[in-house]
Amino acid sequence: MAGQWSGGHSSSILCVGVSPGPEGLIASGSEGGEVTLWSHEGNIVNRLTLPGEEDNTSVVFSPAAPSQLYLSHGDIVSVLDCRNLKEPVDEYRGVGEEEINALAVNETGSALAVADDSGVVRVLELPGGKVCRTLRRHTNICSSVAFRPHRPNNLLSAGLDMQVMLWGLQKTRPLWTLNLQDVAEDEGDQQQRPGQLFNPPLAHCVSVSGCGNIVGCAAEDGQVHLMRIGAGSKLEQHGAIKAHSQGASQAHFVTSSSHPYWLITGGNDGQVALWDLSKHPVVSPEGKGKTRATSAPRRIGKSKKKKKEQSQDKTKAQPKDEEENEADAAAAAVVEGEAAATEDVTEDKSGPKLSFSHGDKVNWLCAAVLKGEQCVVVADQSCSLTVYPLSHL
Repeated sequence: MAGQWSGGHSSSILCVGVSPGPEGLIASGSEGGEVTLWSHEGNIVNRLTLPGEEDNTSVVFSPAAPSQLYLSHGDIVSVLDCRNLKEPVDEYRGVGEEEINALAVNETGSALAVADDSGVVRVLELPGGKVCRTLRRHTNICSSVAFRPHRPNNLLSAGLDMQVMLWGLQKTRPLWTLNLQDVAEDEGDQQQRPGQLFNPPLAHCVSVSGCGNIVGCAAEDGQVHLMRIGAGSKLEQHGAIKAHSQGASQAHFVTSSSHPYWLITGGNDGQVALWDLSKHPVVSPEGKGKTRATSAPRRIGKSKKKKKEQSQDKTKAQPKDEEENEADAAAAAVVEGEAAATEDVTEDKSGPKLSFSHGDKVNWLCAAVLKGEQCVVVADQSCSLTVYPLSHL
């Protein structure tokens, strides 16, 4: 029952974005700087190849201006107007210290978060693109960022240092940090599915539910790590679902008032799954069963971190004044000490609501309501998009 959208790209599609609203467009970006706009029927509305022909790594629409599109390529963010796609209407040059991996716009359309290979997250004021915050705490590639709904000044980030961080943008240090490797070690759960490769939990993709309190993070260990944020933006609980037999590359909450805790995931095993997390103990604490306190996250030396093969020397921490380092370390110790009160819940053993084999490694996926029907749009190693209507599966 899957539909194939072809003809929009000549190389592998790397990212997809969906415009808000019932008649919004779908945008896809590929290697070589190609960006394509699609209608809900899968027809090509417009195409553009950006100057420089660098790979497009992330594409997002503004929730406040559905025709406004932000696209990252190299260390540049291009601003496009979907009504006139002849050329960028603006460019924010050099906003990434190295190649940009991910973008996120808050729901008021007033801030754009930019995550790059150096591990730095920059927050830009919109419109204009002025850098208002530079967040330096990741010690490896920062792979994903997401704003919390209803809290436009709260930002989640995740990276290949296996850290998930919540930031309050009034400050330049995280409110809390969760180290996914420490979680796995504390659980003592090194058993994996038959045929599953043992990989460290490099964090690839972070997403936040519509209520703003549940966080999902797809990781290289095949799990989607879940976190619940409580009062005062504190980390209350964390757990995981064993989602994929190889690295989980994508995890996105479905924007649906009737299903607020549906999560779609994709992985290097070619599987796509839909999860209903409403009864997972992290989401529904009254049914959580056994819990236990965990120790505060430990910091890991750089030697233990896996890096992208092509960027072994890209991830050195930025130089800092010695006093500032000491102050930051003291502040981080307080933050991480508070995180010691969080609970780690036993894993929910129930499987996905549905799961199917896409047959190829998933580069990107997202949920979209197309012609009134809830669908999943999947980008893989090919130059076409695949659309799966959920009601037919």
